[in-house]
Amino acid sequence: MKNFFRKVAFGIGINEEVPSDPLNWALNQVDEIPEFSWTGKILTEKELRGHYRDWVYGDRKVLRKKYKDNKNLYKVHKDKLRHETGQKFWESLEISIRHNEGINGNNPVLAKLWMFWGNFFAISEKDFLANYSTGAYQREIIWPNLNQSFEKMVYDVTTSWAMIHHLDNSESVGPKSTSAKEEWRRRKKEPATINENHARELLELHTVSPKAGYSQEDVIQLAYIMTGWEHKYGKKSLETGNVWFNSEHHQPGKKNVLGKEYKKGKKTLAVVIKDLVNHPNCRDFVAERLCRFLITDEPTKEMKQPIIDAFQKSDGHIPEIHKAAIKVAFEYNDKYKKFQTPENWVIQVAKIADLNWPPSPDLMDKYELGQKPFDSQREPEWLLQNIGHHPYRAKQPNGWSDHSDDWISPELLIRRLVYAKASYNFHKIENNKNAEYYANMVEKNFDNPDKIMNYINQKNRSIEKHTLLFNHPEFLKA
Repeated sequence: MKNFFRKVAFGIGINEEVPSDPLNWALNQVDEIPEFSWTGKILTEKELRGHYRDWVYGDRKVLRKKYKDNKNLYKVHKDKLRHETGQKFWESLEISIRHNEGINGNNPVLAKLWMFWGNFFAISEKDFLANYSTGAYQREIIWPNLNQSFEKMVYDVTTSWAMIHHLDNSESVGPKSTSAKEEWRRRKKEPATINENHARELLELHTVSPKAGYSQEDVIQLAYIMTGWEHKYGKKSLETGNVWFNSEHHQPGKKNVLGKEYKKGKKTLAVVIKDLVNHPNCRDFVAERLCRFLITDEPTKEMKQPIIDAFQKSDGHIPEIHKAAIKVAFEYNDKYKKFQTPENWVIQVAKIADLNWPPSPDLMDKYELGQKPFDSQREPEWLLQNIGHHPYRAKQPNGWSDHSDDWISPELLIRRLVYAKASYNFHKIENNKNAEYYANMVEKNFDNPDKIMNYINQKNRSIEKHTLLFNHPEFLKA
């Protein structure tokens, strides 16, 4: 059962005791949401959005105009603005907070599920969101909702600044709204039109999935319901203002989504989300994604059913959904081993090998706004880019793939070999004196320690043992 600790979390560290009751160890971690274990400075989403505002306004409204005839000077001052707004630092800080929770926090199972939901409600690589906002969005929207209802999580995600901006809902204006009749639109030839991005992803990726059989008209009608939900646009804030409901942009009249009629107005979004999350296809979709994340690429109906039942019985209470998924993962632990995504693998390597990772709060707190970050302060960002799996930079709104085949290319496996070797540079000096260093790691995390030790003992040098152990087929899967 020892791989179960890596299946639902990140393994057992060399200074930790192996829990005698793995299932209860995991189940006891998902009811309460603790404070982050990171002891360094953490900026709020609003503070980071303020830095994003200064970047957008400074570049778009100041530098481009001031240096429009001098590209070299524009580049020099644009680079200066990057450092004045921390553009090259914040995402590494956020990754450090994230990895620290999995490695040093008291609830690694919850941390792994947090990462699942961050990818489920992904913010893709767009408009410098990864540099300023995505990590904070996952901290302030996803993390606090892990002991709430799925309905509340979906509503909070849907109306968050990051998702509104990411899916362009501020650009969606009802063609029959008050704003549609304004004279300036006719004069500038800018008619009021809807943007379907957010409505489509709410249906396809966040709730019922395409299996619900919704039509293009359902997408349009949902987009009408969502008109008016946008960020405030100010002269010096541009599109970085808080989210609000602009009734002048809202499409009037009744709408019909999946056969149900809805009234106009601000409150309708909450009503339609309630209906979507209680749709049978939503429960099935969530169960499938959880099983695919934890157990196998091809979940069976029998695997999904306990999660679906827990969802329905608890009215979508996320801790109950989590507990059902953990129990299913435990039940099928010996039958299925899931190939771990690169970031999961990196965190497991760091935790199990007791590495100096992530960068310490003391190091990250030395960063000063306006200065170029140290290379050591940017290592989290660089490492995840190099390994091919940066959690804040998915290429599409559906997030990173949880299908194993997408992570088993020769190139991505070679990257793991390279990092496994390089990870030795992060090992703690005191572990050099520990003759049982590798035996301790293997004993706590593998059910067949003798077989694994015989394999890595083919090499005498520790750096080579690292490479062999962390790329062993049994380590790559959990």
